[in-house]
Amino acid sequence: MFESAFVLGLVFVAIVFAAKSLVVVPQQSVYVVERLGRFNGALEAGLHVIVPFVDRIAYRHVFKEVPYDVDPQVCITRDNSQVQIDGILYYQVTDARLASYGTSNFETAIEQLAKTTLRSEVGKRDLDKLLEERATINQSVVAALDEASPTWGVKVLRYEIKDIVPPESVLRAMEKQITAEREKRALIAKSEGEKAQAINVAEGERAAAIANSQGDKEAAINRAQGEAQSILLVAQANAESIRMIAQAIESQGGERAVALKVAEQYVAAFGNIAKQGTTVVVPSNMADLSSLITGALAIMPRKAD
Repeated sequence: MFESAFVLGLVFVAIVFAAKSLVVVPQQSVYVVERLGRFNGALEAGLHVIVPFVDRIAYRHVFKEVPYDVDPQVCITRDNSQVQIDGILYYQVTDARLASYGTSNFETAIEQLAKTTLRSEVGKRDLDKLLEERATINQSVVAALDEASPTWGVKVLRYEIKDIVPPESVLRAMEKQITAEREKRALIAKSEGEKAQAINVAEGERAAAIANSQGDKEAAINRAQGEAQSILLVAQANAESIRMIAQAIESQGGERAVALKVAEQYVAAFGNIAKQGTTVVVPSNMADLSSLITGALAIMPRKAD
């Protein structure tokens, strides 16, 4: 009876010893082992054996990227405006030993440094610039944390400002400013539209005037060309008439025909004078008619024999 109880006790102790000695570390995790209160090593992912009651797992760290929410805080801008800002940072453990012994609590250290850096950056800017320069502030906080965090065994990957809440009075003033700015942009847009409309109308009138003047120019050119062509045709007709008369004169019997024509026109001229006036003009010597015809024929060129 006693022996069986002893055996059962040994078996129980063996099971407990085995359970205490076997350690399974998950993926992307590191366990820091201390032996009799001193650092003994870091166990990475997998199955490990430790000495029970001598070794103990003092710290457990995860190598994954961890989001850490930074509590909201009140900051004062350069123009003495109070704003409440909260943010979130992302860090990753890179050295398990430094993360365990570099600082008592690396998360608290990161948060406090982020808050102090944020207050310093906000104090350098006016409220208007603060709302515009979030990215610059985020970079400044990350740079300050990168400088200090390596001794803590962690690396801060990025920091983001989630929200900036100004006081109610500032919010009301900003709303008024935004309203005024929108009205200003509306007026500018309206004036630019009217300006564009006026320019379009002026350009249309200018184009119409140019088109009208071009039409008048072309019409004047066409009239001038028509008149010039008409004059040319008349001149050509006169020249042709003169040429035909000359040919007729040079033909056989032409001189007699010319004499007869001149005599007819002479007589007709006296007849017109008699019709138009009350006085009848009669030549003093009718022989002058024959002498006139003879003189006219003498002026005309003779055909070559």
